[in-house]
Amino acid sequence: MNTQLSSGFYTALGTPVNPDGSLDGNSFSKQIDDQITADASGVLIMGSMGIEAYIRNSDYPEVAKKGAEAVAGRCPVFVGAMDTSISRVLDRIESIKSLPIDGVVLTVPYYNTLSQEEVFLFYQAAAEKSPYPIYMYDLAAVTKTKISIETAAKIMRTIPNVHGIKSADLVLARVLGNMLKETGSENQFSIMYSGLDTFDVVYGYGITKQLDGMFSCTPTLANRLYKALEADDSVAAAKNLDSIKRIRDTFVSLGVFPAFTAAMNLLGYPGRYHPDYSCELEKDGINTIHEVLEKEDLL
Repeated sequence: MNTQLSSGFYTALGTPVNPDGSLDGNSFSKQIDDQITADASGVLIMGSMGIEAYIRNSDYPEVAKKGAEAVAGRCPVFVGAMDTSISRVLDRIESIKSLPIDGVVLTVPYYNTLSQEEVFLFYQAAAEKSPYPIYMYDLAAVTKTKISIETAAKIMRTIPNVHGIKSADLVLARVLGNMLKETGSENQFSIMYSGLDTFDVVYGYGITKQLDGMFSCTPTLANRLYKALEADDSVAAAKNLDSIKRIRDTFVSLGVFPAFTAAMNLLGYPGRYHPDYSCELEKDGINTIHEVLEKEDLL
């Protein structure tokens, strides 16, 4: 189990499922191998891009197990365990407790709006019971509850088994980062920044661990992006980040998850990557995805 995380890109993997909802294990393993070949610093199984909230309870442990086995210790691996209550989250964690993973990633419960006191109590309870390190996931657009800077800082200071946070909030990331520098504890808590549009900018601030689902279909671009960032080549970094953003914007224009399925299939990763109530893209939409992937040299 890795306790210190390196700089670089962390990929929120897509979850390829068959028509009956079961995992396409071969496709999943190929995706993971390609991410590691592209030097991903770590992977997240069943994050929001990996449709964790839509995976059947009966399939959830198998997806986590297959992913951990495919990684085989080659990089840190995390598993999303988001749900609507402490007890349901702990059931998720219990179902994977024997796996060699490096942490579980949790949004706050996402059915009702929480107070900040409830946010703290949720992470406190999960951290006390979890055999794995906990990573907060700040995703207010889905959960309806923002993790405030004050609450995140309190959790960071007082709950030892919470080892980091994933957030697209640049101010939160900067404030927590400065607190860690002031106390010399940068290696004890990881800030996983997820604001894709500003990845190159914040890297210069020292926010160098970045996690996103778009990396799952753009590993070669991500590799070039982070090599450029390491070399302080802002021009090359911006060029590759802009390519990823153009693909992302195309997904948004067509429907993110159906477009993601089309892209992954075109890239050689079979399976359905969208919720089971979403419609697949029709031919014109698939052609649009093909065009943007080809334009960005991915096909």
